[in-house]
Amino acid sequence: MRDDRPDETRRTRLSRTFDEDAELYDRARPGYPAEMFDDLDALAGTGPGCRVLEVGAGTGKATVPLAERGCRITAVELGADMAAVARRNLARYASVEVVTADFETWPLPQEPFDAVVSATAFHWIDPAVRMTRAADALRPGGALAVVATQHVAGGSEEFFVEVQGCYERFDPATPPGLRPPAADDVDTSDHADEVARSGRFGPVTVRRHEWDLTYTTSEYLDVLRTYSGHRALPPESREGLLGCVAGLIDGRYGGRITKRYLTELRVSRTV
Repeated sequence: MRDDRPDETRRTRLSRTFDEDAELYDRARPGYPAEMFDDLDALAGTGPGCRVLEVGAGTGKATVPLAERGCRITAVELGADMAAVARRNLARYASVEVVTADFETWPLPQEPFDAVVSATAFHWIDPAVRMTRAADALRPGGALAVVATQHVAGGSEEFFVEVQGCYERFDPATPPGLRPPAADDVDTSDHADEVARSGRFGPVTVRRHEWDLTYTTSEYLDVLRTYSGHRALPPESREGLLGCVAGLIDGRYGGRITKRYLTELRVSRTV
């Protein structure tokens, strides 16, 4: 299952769950590998002075590194609490503005941007308008840079096999026998197809990075509490699931597991 392909019938409702505990999201969610920002510089021109529109900034997980690289950023975030945390995290950067708004209806500034960047957020934007809005925000030849994060096979692989029993018990929507895919098996060509259909951008250039992050039991539970699908479960089911996961990590994995992430950067330029 793809982590950047939400059920369209629940996309709007699920996208609102992140604002329910912005402080937890800021504390628990990982950032992005430094190499990805090097790729952004090379492919999208996000160096000093670059004018960036960030779509779905969250609490600033990608915004801070971009600001550190000298970008001038307008960061649009739907959630009021998420935006407030982002402003705090970015307070020392005079060239960053955080706007609380939904990208679909936010009035685009008259001055076009050099790059539109969306990190683990573009899939929450209405697919009917996201390509057109991004293209309208950019100067000729400007770059759309979409970052997707996937959970892939690796790390504590046996744990992620065993833990499916917890999900099948407490979340009846879980497909039986679900496993994280190998990174090479994650097909994200649908983004390139969407870009091509829009008629507004050239070909997509892709860069991929696999990386591991080790969590204690409590740290991993905090990460799970930030996921929209987990937050949308009935409280009794969610707490049962988290208790089952905790028991497995503590009982069989010494209170620590490693998760492998795939970060994919997709860059295309306006034509």
